[in-house]
Amino acid sequence: MLNAILEKIEKLQENAIKKIKDSKNVNELNESKAEFLGKKSPISEIMSKMKELSVDMKKDVGQRVNAFKQKVEETVNARLNEIKEEEVNKKLVSEEIDVTLPGKEMLEGSMHVLSKTVEELEDIFIGMGYEIAEGPEIEEDLFNFEMMNLPKDHPARDMQDTFYITPNNLLRTHTSPVQARVMLEKKGKPVKVVCPGKVYRRDNDDATHSHQFMQLEALVVDKNISLSDLKGTLLEMAKGMLGENTNIRFRPSYFGFTEPSYEVDVTCFKCGGKGCSLCKNIGWIEILGSGMVHPNVLRMCGYDPEVYTGFAFGVGIDRLAMFKYGITDLRNIYTNDIRLLNTFNRKETK
Repeated sequence: MLNAILEKIEKLQENAIKKIKDSKNVNELNESKAEFLGKKSPISEIMSKMKELSVDMKKDVGQRVNAFKQKVEETVNARLNEIKEEEVNKKLVSEEIDVTLPGKEMLEGSMHVLSKTVEELEDIFIGMGYEIAEGPEIEEDLFNFEMMNLPKDHPARDMQDTFYITPNNLLRTHTSPVQARVMLEKKGKPVKVVCPGKVYRRDNDDATHSHQFMQLEALVVDKNISLSDLKGTLLEMAKGMLGENTNIRFRPSYFGFTEPSYEVDVTCFKCGGKGCSLCKNIGWIEILGSGMVHPNVLRMCGYDPEVYTGFAFGVGIDRLAMFKYGITDLRNIYTNDIRLLNTFNRKETK
């Protein structure tokens, strides 16, 4: 009887080892282990009948059963390591990289066309000794209009032009109020600043207009500031932004906060001043408004107009970007279409 039990265990071990080694994956391996070591396995059945054996037979059968279990466990662990290694090797083969193939293009981010234009403008003016000044976009009527020499009945204060929040607070229509704040802070000392930022006007959005756009205004106040200083500054800016061959011209105009006031044109960057459809065959394109700071503005900001003079100008950053990058529709700047933004970036790198 003892020999028959031992032979049965030996046969079970041979079958178990063969089936475990033939297991192709972890699931099959677990099933094989349960088949030979589980509660309903043949070896469990043998163990349940050991109580019927004599003491000496129990000892022999028990030792053989333990040896069986140990051998099966060792075989399972060895096969598990083999399966894991095989899976790793398969994965390495499937993910193998052919180093002779061309690499994948890495997409790079770039500055938005407006941010790039602002940075270029700031670099030009910092190079001329200007400071960068910023102010609130929700502005007081006092700074946006009154201190800019724009009285209550001025057309620019019309509700159709301005986003009023309260009777005394509004979304700024230009960055000029930053200039007023700077002059008040300087308390009669010389001023040399540029003020970039967003401005808002009640405009219908189309190819050349927007209810929100960006503007950069400059202000210089000191003794003996003249119109020639203004012209030299604008010429330096135009050449820095649009090329060394760019020239400028002044045309008389009117702005409430400057006197005299001028519209400033630049030579057409498309035809070089020869005349084309873009400049309507006159060779010039209007780019900004400028002038000498009005004495009333100086006086309201704490400067004696008999001692101090100054100039100011404001340029639309969106408009300048359109000129520089050949953008025909202002709305394209704000859609954030990656295809268009990449087009602007390529134009910059050429």
